[in-house]
Amino acid sequence: MSLGRKLSLDARATFRPDDCRVPRARRQQEPVPRSHRDALAVGEDEIDRATSAVEKLGVLVVVLDVDVARRVRPSVHVTSFVTQRSFDRPGVGRRGSVVSTVLDLHGCHDATVRVGVVYPHQEIGDDPARIAAFAQAAEDLGYAHIVAYDHVLGADPANRPAWWKGAYTHRDAFHEPFVLFGYLAAITKKIEFAFGIVILPQRQTALLAKQAATLDVLSRGRVRFGAGIGWNHVEYEALGMNWRDRAKRVEEQIEVLRLLWTQELVDYTGRWHRIDRAGIKPLPVQRPIPIWMGADEEVAVKRVARLADGWFSHLAPNDEGRAALERFRGYVRDAGRDPARVGVEGRVAATGSPDDWAGRAAVFRDMGMTHLELRTAGASLPDLDAHIDVMRRFREVAPVF
Repeated sequence: MSLGRKLSLDARATFRPDDCRVPRARRQQEPVPRSHRDALAVGEDEIDRATSAVEKLGVLVVVLDVDVARRVRPSVHVTSFVTQRSFDRPGVGRRGSVVSTVLDLHGCHDATVRVGVVYPHQEIGDDPARIAAFAQAAEDLGYAHIVAYDHVLGADPANRPAWWKGAYTHRDAFHEPFVLFGYLAAITKKIEFAFGIVILPQRQTALLAKQAATLDVLSRGRVRFGAGIGWNHVEYEALGMNWRDRAKRVEEQIEVLRLLWTQELVDYTGRWHRIDRAGIKPLPVQRPIPIWMGADEEVAVKRVARLADGWFSHLAPNDEGRAALERFRGYVRDAGRDPARVGVEGRVAATGSPDDWAGRAAVFRDMGMTHLELRTAGASLPDLDAHIDVMRRFREVAPVF
């Protein structure tokens, strides 16, 4: 359910700068299927009739529309009448206010497995409207979170050492994830922002703590931070950070982050950090922000088991992946922790047929994954509409929603 327009006698009145709802971005050259047109036509007719009915009353109409063209929610529009005072801007977001009540009526996702989608950095272009359309479609379809990757710089792979390898180069686009999520926080209401992952040791710890806390405040607690150590020494060198000690340093960074996210003043002396009775303000909504980690090598997986709230895994939905997940749970127990309290996210590639996607999701569910992410990138999709159509189709066929 999304907060619709405030209609003051004219159902087609334009938005004012102080209106409470951010308008949905439209996709470029967006075709409207018949089912969408029918739903929208019914809705517009209901708005017109409601407007006509109250013209003589001279009251403000609040239209709460349940968007529906995507077959996720019922095709209805609800109207209610409130006084102007109850919709004044200072009330927005307060418990008990009209807006807060509306926003609490539904959650993004209430299934056992929380299902998100990976933002396709390289495949839908740089137009802000298209970026917004992807995120808003994910939220409207009921996805719980959106995952973004992190690379500050891409390197030219030519004439590198034999050991240098990686999936991305200077030709691959990556939006800076804090800026990307800050933008999306302003135009969404419920969807969680999952960093999958930030290359933590190449960034300043205190500055990153401040950035994440600010995002958590502005998004009203919708941040799940993901940390990893990366594979590209070129980025570290350009950012002035030591490549060789990154694995050890990340452990201290995680400790410092949690202190900065939970304490008004921090007095800390470590091997790489000194904080002399200082803190960040405002503190985040979540204290602390959940910290997940990405890892593939066994030593790194053990680090995740010791330190993290969850694991962004690259496990396969097969017997090998199931065995690796059981090893991870063993590492968690070895660290004196309860595996039931440590999340694990699996990735469903949108390759093959919808039945293939659903089958992968079902295996991950049966393995006990707490989270899944749908990756539409890499499936040879031609445009933004195709990515959104895949999200919609997965929503229909996957037995995890």
